[in-house]
Amino acid sequence: MTNELPKSQESQESQESQESQPNSILSYAKDLPNLCSLAGLACTLLAIYYSISGLFAAAMIGMIWAVAFDWADGLIARRMKGRTGNDRVFGGQLDVLIDIVSYGVAPAILLMSYGNFELIYLPGAFLMLAASALRLSYFSTFGLAGGTQYTGLALDNNSIILVFIFLFEGLFSQSVFAVILYASGVSLAALNVSQVKTPKLSGNPINVRILAAYTVGITVIYGFML
Repeated sequence: MTNELPKSQESQESQESQESQPNSILSYAKDLPNLCSLAGLACTLLAIYYSISGLFAAAMIGMIWAVAFDWADGLIARRMKGRTGNDRVFGGQLDVLIDIVSYGVAPAILLMSYGNFELIYLPGAFLMLAASALRLSYFSTFGLAGGTQYTGLALDNNSIILVFIFLFEGLFSQSVFAVILYASGVSLAALNVSQVKTPKLSGNPINVRILAAYTVGITVIYGFML
């Protein structure tokens, strides 16, 4: 006599078996939230390219669109049905890796490029990058404080703020604004690793609409500067 398992248990075991055998690497690139993450990475690459080229208006557009895609991937992932545990874990890891490039590497290169890659800007760039790495590692380990708040300023705020600050670049000489940019970057890095509790802005539909309007507005303003 054979023992038959209930269908619900069979279904659960089948799903666990599928998740224990991961799909190919490229198969995860077809996941819509991951496509948004990769689109954000492309925007970040453009921001880095234009920062090095000295076309800072274009770099600002790339930076703010990277934030927009970063917020979009989370929204889409939360609303999609049928995603497996592996899909969620892979997407989370991809998001973190892209964040270090978007919010750590890109702003650091922006600072060094605006300072003509002089040695004095290297410590500031390192502090910005190191703070980003520490902040992301802390979040990956401990998550949200109380399930609702970040510990330290979330890294996406760095790009949102830096893009705004850069609007006033024309009011100052290059040497003076370089100091302002340096101080702003280091100050943001300090807030990133502080114990300050900040809300998760990307989870609020109102904030998403505000970011969308801000992104379009920034794109138009800097587009006219090109």
